Amino acid sequence: MFDGFALEMIELPNATLRVRHGGSGPPVLLLHGHPRTHATWHRVAPQLARAFTVVCPDLRGFGQSSKPADQPDHAGSSKRAKAQDCVDLMHRLGHERFAIVGHDRGSYTAFRAAMDHPEIITHLAVLDGVPILEALERCDARFASRWWHWFFFAQPEKPERAILADPDRWYGGSPGQMGAEAYADFRAAIHDPATVHGMLEDYRAGLGIDRRHDEADRVAGRRVRAPTLVLWSLHDDLEELYVDVLAVWRPWTTGLGGRGLPCGHHMAEEVPDELAAELARFLAR
Repeated sequence: MFDGFALEMIELPNATLRVRHGGSGPPVLLLHGHPRTHATWHRVAPQLARAFTVVCPDLRGFGQSSKPADQPDHAGSSKRAKAQDCVDLMHRLGHERFAIVGHDRGSYTAFRAAMDHPEIITHLAVLDGVPILEALERCDARFASRWWHWFFFAQPEKPERAILADPDRWYGGSPGQMGAEAYADFRAAIHDPATVHGMLEDYRAGLGIDRRHDEADRVAGRRVRAPTLVLWSLHDDLEELYVDVLAVWRPWTTGLGGRGLPCGHHMAEEVPDELAAELARFLAR
């Protein structure tokens, strides 16, 4: 897994991240979603490393990266805090400007990095996500029935107890789908109470402080300046919920493109070759 990549624990001003990095060329940062670790990229990152320097961290609160202290407003798990980790990490590795790709929950951190650090982010790719504010403002009975976990995970204590009672049954996954090493890394994460709590804090921040950051950007008229690629899973529910996914993103961007991919939600595991090709074309622009 990740042949030729280095694996390090890198201490930053506000977090310590487990990081896999390799390749050469323009830098790109890949951010995983919930409940995965950086290992979800193991079929995509080596392909991108033929032309790019690829960096794959466990996000703060996830995997083996450090867990932020609990705060009443969940600021330590905010996408703004995690976006700053991304900037600090890449600067520590010698990259002043870089592209960023985020899947699922990682897409919110990638989006926040592009909004907060427009002088640093060269390209933004979002995989299976829309801005948190858009999702919450468009919430209806259909969204609540499909994405009920957003609201359950935001409750105190109960989701931790439910998940940790049987993490394998709750999250599923298999070595056949994910790869044996990636699956073992994933299982270690979902069986760790501190990591489960850290992952859920990401959702708690999403319903509060992250939404407020999006609202402030909208009021100020800020948009992503970097070219933006949005890819979504045709066998998941973004099109069912929003019909025109790009239309949801258009008010937040200045240069936008994208399409659906023939896969389920975990596209880096299901269609890695197609995903790597799409990202390589976009990042080469």
